[in-house]
Amino acid sequence: MRVEGEGVLTQEELRAIQEKSLEILIYFKDFCQKHGLLFYFCGGCCIGAIRHKGFVPWDDDIDVFMPRKDYERLAELWPREADPRFVYCRSGKEQYFRSLLTAISDETTTFIKERQKDLDIPHGIRLEVLPLDGCPESRFARKMQIIWALLYSMFNNNEAPTSKGKGAYVVGRILLKLTPTQKMRYRVWRFAEKRMSRYPITENTRHITELCARYQYMVNEYPAEAFASAKWVEFEGMEMPIPVGYDTYLRMAFGEYMELPPPEEQVPKHEAVLIDTQHSYHEAKGKYYCGEKKLKKDALRNASFFAAFLLELRAI
Repeated sequence: MRVEGEGVLTQEELRAIQEKSLEILIYFKDFCQKHGLLFYFCGGCCIGAIRHKGFVPWDDDIDVFMPRKDYERLAELWPREADPRFVYCRSGKEQYFRSLLTAISDETTTFIKERQKDLDIPHGIRLEVLPLDGCPESRFARKMQIIWALLYSMFNNNEAPTSKGKGAYVVGRILLKLTPTQKMRYRVWRFAEKRMSRYPITENTRHITELCARYQYMVNEYPAEAFASAKWVEFEGMEMPIPVGYDTYLRMAFGEYMELPPPEEQVPKHEAVLIDTQHSYHEAKGKYYCGEKKLKKDALRNASFFAAFLLELRAI
């Protein structure tokens, strides 16, 4: 199955992507069970498991939560022991993915996102992993944790915040202009990541949060008992894990999650320039990602850094 350009998927195209996503999920589940790593569905997959006993009918991806301790163990174990077909993707000093979280990408497929088409990275269909962190008890420390998370998001995504008002956006733009290279931004977001995640989840932890997410989710403080263990439920004819306190989590994050959205929102949309479930993204390099025209454009944009910085200062 091959789809070019953004738009709406047919049911056949959607199902082909879902089946490839399931292959990644099954391998991921087996790997985590082998190594004693805790994970559970989150977001749309968690809703789908409860409401549909499978994928939400118009959804095509898989997202999971992992407590930070397991998340970091996964980072150590996967590159060393996993099947090379499934590549571990997480921004670091050597490679940049323009993503706050970890992805497991299938090397035999193609899913090139619009916002990543300028990057020479694995572009396969992927499973995404989001870490869970403990919340500090102090209100001041909690506010600082959110600030560190916002800085992590801004310098990792290379985007100024748009949900905190014009002032925050302008300040964010200036801070990004003052750190024009990926090396400089890596140092900032890596420090911010360490600061925001320094509250481990222990038996004394009262609340848990998700920091590698949008601001509306960063501010959530879920009861720790909601994520104390996994509950195994039916998903596409298999048993898959969701948080034991899934109802509390889903209601805090999404409200009345058992209610279907309006019909106009029940559409399988995607934001990919190319999807191919049968061929590797390597065959698309130069045409659909990392094209010469795009690289020249990026070089020109970087060359105009100082001019853009002066314009930002004048706008304040």
